Amino acid sequence: MIPAETVDQIMNAAVIEEVVGDYVELKKSGSALRGLSPFTNEKTPSFYVLPAKGIFKCFSSQKGGSLVTFLMEIEKVSYPEALRMLAKRYNIEIVEKERTPEEIAAATAKESLGNVVAWAQKWFTDQMRNTDAGKAIGRSYFVERGFRDDVLDAFLIGYSPDTWDALATAGQEAGYSAEKLVEAGLCKQREDGSLWDFFKGRVMFPIRDVTGRVIGFGGRTLSTEKKVAKYFNSPESPLYNKSKVLYGMHLAKPEIVKEERCFLVEGYTDVMAMHQAGVRNVVASSGTALTPGQIQLIRRFTKNVTVIFDGDAAGIRASLRGIDLLLAEGMAVKVVLLPDGDDPDTYAKKVGSDALNKAIHDDAQDFLEFKARLLADEAGSDPLKRADMVRSVVTSIAAIPDAIQRSVYLQTSASQLGLSEDVLGAEVAKTLHAAAMAEQKRSVQQAARGPQPQGPPPEYDPGMPPPEAMAEQVVVDPRTLVEDDLIRALLEYATDTVSVTLEADTDGEEAEVLEVPFAELVIHRLEEEGIQMRQPMNQTLVQRFSAELDHERILTPEQLTQDQDQDVQQKVAGAMIQQHVLSPNWSERHKIYPVVEKDQLTDLLEGSLRRLHLWDLKKASAEVSAQLQGADLPVDTERDLLAQKVEIDAQIRQTLAHFGTVILP
Repeated sequence: MIPAETVDQIMNAAVIEEVVGDYVELKKSGSALRGLSPFTNEKTPSFYVLPAKGIFKCFSSQKGGSLVTFLMEIEKVSYPEALRMLAKRYNIEIVEKERTPEEIAAATAKESLGNVVAWAQKWFTDQMRNTDAGKAIGRSYFVERGFRDDVLDAFLIGYSPDTWDALATAGQEAGYSAEKLVEAGLCKQREDGSLWDFFKGRVMFPIRDVTGRVIGFGGRTLSTEKKVAKYFNSPESPLYNKSKVLYGMHLAKPEIVKEERCFLVEGYTDVMAMHQAGVRNVVASSGTALTPGQIQLIRRFTKNVTVIFDGDAAGIRASLRGIDLLLAEGMAVKVVLLPDGDDPDTYAKKVGSDALNKAIHDDAQDFLEFKARLLADEAGSDPLKRADMVRSVVTSIAAIPDAIQRSVYLQTSASQLGLSEDVLGAEVAKTLHAAAMAEQKRSVQQAARGPQPQGPPPEYDPGMPPPEAMAEQVVVDPRTLVEDDLIRALLEYATDTVSVTLEADTDGEEAEVLEVPFAELVIHRLEEEGIQMRQPMNQTLVQRFSAELDHERILTPEQLTQDQDQDVQQKVAGAMIQQHVLSPNWSERHKIYPVVEKDQLTDLLEGSLRRLHLWDLKKASAEVSAQLQGADLPVDTERDLLAQKVEIDAQIRQTLAHFGTVILP
């Protein structure tokens, strides 16, 4: 168990924008920072960080809370794991209290696997650096290929001895169970229960996530036997999902943001070679077909991608579909075709760093022009092949989400292919129509499964999430808007003091003025007026504040964003972020005026209470009216109901008079 004082030390040291910036490219937006959601596949930013409050809010997924909550959501780790990640980042030593058997048993599978994989990486690296076999076989392989030691160190390159159980024996001696070694993909188990090393006789490429944590391995055989697979990767596990990982991203992300471009290659050594040549904004799909998850990872940092191909025609054709996925995500895609069948590794060694840099920057071609030219050369004069070529180009054009960009490509491709723009445009329109119909069908099926989470208010300005991020809006009644704004003010100004004037008991006495915390005044007035929050989470927060005030304590947003209830965290984060991005136009349109100046807090409270009271009165009046519509009411009952309605309507008029010329809905 992590001591409370250590938790406080971690939270005081952690900087939310630094950590979140490892996953999301954040840009200034007023007092907040904004970026694309790392939780959803959105195209317009709706993810906010409020550095001053240490909280985040994602409007497209409705997730929100503290930095620890963010790490728990993005990394799918437990609360203690998230704290340990922060402690490691900020060099804070954790001296944990002795855990109970129950706490030990509750350790997550992901945490356990992470420990095994981290140990294995150090063991593989040590084998290559410090053993005779590792230096003679593993390190010499990289030296022969021209790799420097500093590059090998940066990528934590290692070696797995060419024996059946070297790692299995070392792992068990280090205290890791056979089950965990197998689950981590490091070993396989024979029928008799004994283990053998999965990566035996291979040089090892640790695969790391966006934060630099080792989550799996790629192993390349040094054997010349054709029956032996050239590369093995770790199997899928709670720790390693190959479809969401790009090799080298942890080192590339600062340069990607700086250069506003990401170079995409195929293999591990391609990334290493380009790093050695001074090109660090490069990642690899590690020999797998490009996936939407990998594209989303790139898109957090840039929209500009340059795909580097070697001269292998079959490999290029296999990669075209992946590039269509890039286009569909709104990425600007260029292509570099290296000569003579070279890959980035061999080409960099052959021509040097300067020539490599020139090739990848100056010789880059627009992808669609490259694709049309490539397929046209392959098709030649064969009519059937040319028809297939046109369909393939049409598919790529239709994948582009921006209509203007799509139109420009339509014109250039028609000219390049020697086709009528009308004919090509008609084919693109057919493809788009088919896609729209398929999407409509999916939407209908999704609607049948129930309503989706609602987004923020429907009006927006440049500081708010755009319509694309809001999905379908559920109509929110005005009372809920007032409730939410009062809760927002309670959170924002809980500890600020306000002046309350007490009327004198007798004539001649001066009225007494008290200075009380705003939270205390809000809770007191709600109880005094008998006003209840209708929204469950608003009720919960009022109850939390009330309970703490009973002990003469005042809750703060910082405490609530550390709450164990993640629904509470999300509510608080949403309220606080909303305060900093709320559009004045939205307030005017809905006749809801969230006053934020500290010297007007009392007016804000009283206005909110009157509005809440007004809507409660209107609801009561409507209910009485409905009862009066009932047939054959007893005379006494009808008289009582009429008296109730007269009294309620009088209170409504009295409350409306308070607002003067403001006409409330």
